[in-house]
Amino acid sequence: MSFDGHLILAPLIRGIWINASGESRVVVPSAGVPCKDPDRIVSADLSAAGTTDGLDEALALKALKEAYSAWVVQKGNVKTQPSCIRVKTPSNEEVVYWIDRDLASARKRSENGDGSPLELQSKGTSGSGIAAAGASASGRSDVVKNKIVLVTGGAQGFGEEIVRGLAASGALVFIADLNQAGAEKLAETLNAAEKRIAAVAVPVNVADEASVETLFKAIAKTAGGLDLCVSNAGVVKAGSVLEQDLAAFKFVTDINYSGFFLMAKHCGRLLRRQNLAAPGWKTDIIQINSKSGLEGSNKNGAYAGGKFGAIGLVESFALELVAYGIKVNAICPGNFLDGPLWADPEKGLFVQYLKAGKVPGAKTVADVRASYESKVPMGRGCTGADVMRAIYYIVEQEYETGQAVPVTGGQVMLH
Repeated sequence: MSFDGHLILAPLIRGIWINASGESRVVVPSAGVPCKDPDRIVSADLSAAGTTDGLDEALALKALKEAYSAWVVQKGNVKTQPSCIRVKTPSNEEVVYWIDRDLASARKRSENGDGSPLELQSKGTSGSGIAAAGASASGRSDVVKNKIVLVTGGAQGFGEEIVRGLAASGALVFIADLNQAGAEKLAETLNAAEKRIAAVAVPVNVADEASVETLFKAIAKTAGGLDLCVSNAGVVKAGSVLEQDLAAFKFVTDINYSGFFLMAKHCGRLLRRQNLAAPGWKTDIIQINSKSGLEGSNKNGAYAGGKFGAIGLVESFALELVAYGIKVNAICPGNFLDGPLWADPEKGLFVQYLKAGKVPGAKTVADVRASYESKVPMGRGCTGADVMRAIYYIVEQEYETGQAVPVTGGQVMLH
C-alpha cells in the first residue's frame, strides 16, 4: 500500500471485530492468497475515504462498519463473524485482512485462504459484550489472556521477567529492545515452551522517534493492534550533581523521560484509532517507573529527575487519553537487586555506587547490597512476580487512571 495503510486500517478493523465480540482479535494482512470461498469474504470500498495525504479515518471506519454489518449473522444468541475482509484502498489496491483469536490461527487462514466464519463464544455476546468479558476474569492473570502486549526493554532484567509472566498468562507479547539478538532468543525460548506463538521480537530505540513509529507500524502489520503497552526501557548513570557531565545527564533523560513520551505518543495514536471502532474496549499504557520517582535519590539525580518527570507525564496523558478508553498508570518498583541493572559485575549499580561513594563505609559490592536490603521493611529486593501482580491489578481495575503504584516492600509509602 502506498500510504500507511496497515497502521490505519488494521486497528480500525480489529476494533470492529472486538466491539462485536467482546473478545481480543488478531488481524493480519493478506499474504497474497485469495479466499477460497468468495461468498464468505466481506468487501469494503474505501475509494471515497482518500485524502491528499492518506486516509480519512472517519469515512474509512464508516465504510468498514457498513460492510461488516451487512455480512454478520445472528441467530438467537449465536453470532457468526466473518474471518476476512477485502479492502479496496483509495489508490485502487486490494488488501485482504484475516482475523482470528490468535496470531498463529490468523496466519494459517492467510496462508490457506481459509474464510470459514468465526463462531462467537457464548460469554459476553450481548450488546458490546466488552464489560462482561472484563468482569468475568476468574483469576487476576486471566486479564491478559489472549491480549496483545508490548514490552520495551523486554530482552533482559525486569523487562524479561515481565515478558515471561505475560507469555505464561496467555498473552501475545511483542518484545521490543535495542538488544535484538537477546529479544529474538527470548521469543524463541518462549514460543517453544508455550507451544504457540507467544512472543515476537521487534527492534526499537525508544529515544529515536522514527524507530518508535516504525515499531508501531510493525505491530499493526503483524497483529492489527494492541491492548497493553508496558513502557519499561530505562537506563541509569549514577553521579554527583557536582561532577556528572551534561552528556551523561541527557543520555539518561532522553531514554527515561523523552523515550516514554515517544512511546505514549505513537502507542496512543494506535489505541485511539482502535477505540474509534471499539469505544467500550479498555486499553492500558503502563510506565515502569521506580521508587526513585517518588523520592529523591542521592547522587542519582538524572535518574530520579527523569522518573519524577515521567509521573507528571503519566498524570497528564491519563487526563487526555481517557477520552479514548486508554488508562495510563505507572508502577514504581523497589530495587530489583538480582537483576543486571544492579548486579552486573561491570556496569551494575552496586559497582557504580561503590565507585561513587554513595554508601558511606562500603568497601565491597556485598556491603552496598546489604545496605540497600536493610532499607526495605520487608528485607528483600523487588522481584518480577511483585511487578506482575501490580500489572494485573492495573489492567483489571477499570476505574483508575493516572496513578503511580508503589511496589517497594514498604520502603516508600504514599502520603
